[in-house]
Amino acid sequence: MDIYTVLFIYLEAVNLLTLAVFGLDKRRAKVHRERIPEAVLMALVALGGGVGALAGMFLFRHKTRKKLFSVGVPVILLCQIGFFLCLFWAVSH
Repeated sequence: MDIYTVLFIYLEAVNLLTLAVFGLDKRRAKVHRERIPEAVLMALVALGGGVGALAGMFLFRHKTRKKLFSVGVPVILLCQIGFFLCLFWAVSH
């Protein structure tokens, strides 16, 4: 298995996990149960779950009013995309 396949599987898994955690936190918010800390949600984004976080924010209408998420998630995702584009470009040249 090459590095690109491993990276793809990792990103797929972390984004599915992030989407699920956003959905779980929204469900807990609705029924007034213990919430998942924002630091945990943002850590998942920082670990590569930005696409899952954005999907969860809009699919579940969750955390869309908080600047930390409405601005922070897209900024982190764009930085990660830029990093990987630079990395792939450097490897291919």
